[in-house]
Amino acid sequence: MPVTSRPPFAKPRRLSRAEQREETREQILDAAEHLFSRRGLYGVTMRDVAEAVGVHTTLVHYYFDDKRALFDAVFARRAAVTSRLRMDALERYEREAAGKPTLKGALSAFLDTDLDLYINGGEGWRNYAALVAQASNMPELGAELMDKHFDPVVHKLIDVLKQAAPGHREEDLYWGYHFVTGALMLTLARTGRIDRLSDGLCRSDDFAAVKARMAGFMAQGFASFSDDEP
Repeated sequence: MPVTSRPPFAKPRRLSRAEQREETREQILDAAEHLFSRRGLYGVTMRDVAEAVGVHTTLVHYYFDDKRALFDAVFARRAAVTSRLRMDALERYEREAAGKPTLKGALSAFLDTDLDLYINGGEGWRNYAALVAQASNMPELGAELMDKHFDPVVHKLIDVLKQAAPGHREEDLYWGYHFVTGALMLTLARTGRIDRLSDGLCRSDDFAAVKARMAGFMAQGFASFSDDEP
């Protein structure tokens, strides 16, 4: 029988210079994200990041002028993704609700879309979650970053909540969001506190359990606001 010749294995395509630079930049961002999520902005140096990637510090400075520029780039990379997905989810829910949105439906569109990233996105997304939780509690940095990256989607949520609860005071809706984001940030921090309190019954990294409960719980909080109360 004739022997069928097999084509030689294809050699891997060499990356272009631009692709190599982008790959290196992503490696730096991944390493910085991991370190920042554990030590915070002030507990990490550019040298720490360089050592984690296995490159010289000058290469990190080639891509990022200083540590703040690196931190901002780490934050912005995934913020753009989560903001877009949540905005899409809120707009889709608003269309499907056809003028009759519910508090739980609006909160689910806002919260569940984000939680899905932490459930399915791997450790990189979980590192980012912890980083956001840290940044949100830094007075000199948190408001600036949150305003820059998340204000449009938060205002969209408030608009949908206004439709869902037309009798609520506007300030109550903002306070409600304040309470929602506080609970979300504590969840994203994964401190392990609930693990110990519940003797292992609940786990701080169980984002699926959070998703199953948070929107409904928070919707009841919004519903408790009354025109008759200050």
